[in-house]
Amino acid sequence: MAFQEMFAQLRQRAGLSQSEVAERLFVTRQAVSRWERGVSHT
Repeated sequence: MAFQEMFAQLRQRAGLSQSEVAERLFVTRQAVSRWERGVSHT
């Protein structure tokens, strides 16, 4: 399983939105979206 698939799956299992994850990690929602789409890993 690729990083983006695992990341999205874990987020969804936790019942969190991309915005909630972003807030907790001090990044933008767009960054979380890019991680889940496999565009960026940083």
